[in-house]
Amino acid sequence: MFASFESWLYPIVCKVNEYLSSYILIVLLIGVGLWYTIKTRFVQIRYFGEGMKKVFGNIKLRGDKQEKGMSSFQALATAIAAQVGTGNIVGASGAILTGGPGAIFWMWVIAFLGMATIYAEATLAQKTRIVDADGNVHGGPVYYITTAFKGKFGKFLAGFFAVAIILALGFMGCMVQSNSIGSTMETAFGIPAIVVGIVLVAICAFIFIGGMQRLASTTEKIVPVMASLFLLGALIVLIVRIKYIPQTFGMIFRYAFQPQAIIGGAVGVAIKTAISQGAKRGLFSNEAGMGSTPHAHAQANVDHPHEQGVVAMIGVFIDTFVVLTLNALVIISTLYTPGGPLADCGAAAASTVITKANLAQTAFGTVFGEKFGAIFVAVCLFFFAFSTILSWNMFGKINVAYLFGKKNAKRSNLVYMIIAIVFIFLGTLMSNDLVWELTDAFNYLMVIPNALALFALTKMVVASVKERDAK
Repeated sequence: MFASFESWLYPIVCKVNEYLSSYILIVLLIGVGLWYTIKTRFVQIRYFGEGMKKVFGNIKLRGDKQEKGMSSFQALATAIAAQVGTGNIVGASGAILTGGPGAIFWMWVIAFLGMATIYAEATLAQKTRIVDADGNVHGGPVYYITTAFKGKFGKFLAGFFAVAIILALGFMGCMVQSNSIGSTMETAFGIPAIVVGIVLVAICAFIFIGGMQRLASTTEKIVPVMASLFLLGALIVLIVRIKYIPQTFGMIFRYAFQPQAIIGGAVGVAIKTAISQGAKRGLFSNEAGMGSTPHAHAQANVDHPHEQGVVAMIGVFIDTFVVLTLNALVIISTLYTPGGPLADCGAAAASTVITKANLAQTAFGTVFGEKFGAIFVAVCLFFFAFSTILSWNMFGKINVAYLFGKKNAKRSNLVYMIIAIVFIFLGTLMSNDLVWELTDAFNYLMVIPNALALFALTKMVVASVKERDAK
């Protein structure tokens, strides 16, 4: 019965997503990114160095204990934990399979523009956050949406966003993460997905119960370690495949504008496919413009909103230009170069042997060996996806609190946590494709009210940049 419902729902969700990703999403993401890139006079270039200094000049695995909120690095670690997840491994794999290697080029474009977008999001989250009588920090898109639009319309947009993010990240998004953990663990270790689900739920519940401070303490330790582990493994593969690196970059740029040569179809359709894949997987990866990471950046204890804005930009840079790019280079240099199973063969992308779920494992396996390659990706993906689940749960929790208010906080948080845990468990058992499509649908819906507020509050963001420029 469930299988028949799934087969009925899947094509409907795919059709809706196709329209949203091919038109609305691209216009909004590129539009907001271009708008803020111009309005801030390329803040992502001018203040890139300042952002790097603020991040790597203060990096530590044991941050100073915060009475309320988080340190700037804890907020960044929580944001990166949300950004660096299955979107970097499974999402990038899906983009390459469907849109060809050229989809990575469009991910870069989206990320470059997204650095300006996320600067605006983090700055607005800082400027509109509220500190209650108990010293607790409340911030995120719902607060700058109601600042941008007064009255009933603002409340409607904020409510729409809150519901969308609870469904998109708190529930459906966590299903994607647990789904990827379950499938890769089963491939690597032969552990049944149901067992993985039970263990994952137990660990997540322990951290959820500990609240924001336990979550911040966990993410600030996990993020640097998990990123270093993945980067080391990727660099080893790229060193072994170094003679194919120039060709790999060549394919990324060539197939960005001639994708029909590898994915087939007419030129216009192929280019639209490559761009839309880059846009939607880029969104799922770095989350710039989606309105998720501002929840973390609002918690940061900084002297000026600009400071967290430049720190937020580095999160997008690390996510896309470092982690995602290295994964893409590994995949293309091992599988799409001469002798690889996908070399000059778009039809192979539809193979049942290589899918977006195991593409990265296959790629790393060409150098590490099939077994160890599967294990390496499974371990990395576990940490990536696990940390994302933690952050996304927090983002959903903040919006639950907004919707139901302080009086019902304990009851609503308990109900939310129970439902979230059920979704995490179900994610390990459900069809991979349907889980991804449902998550995409709710992600796209989040973008709409968030982007409208970003456009409306341009003066507030530009004022923050000008204050920094004047110093």
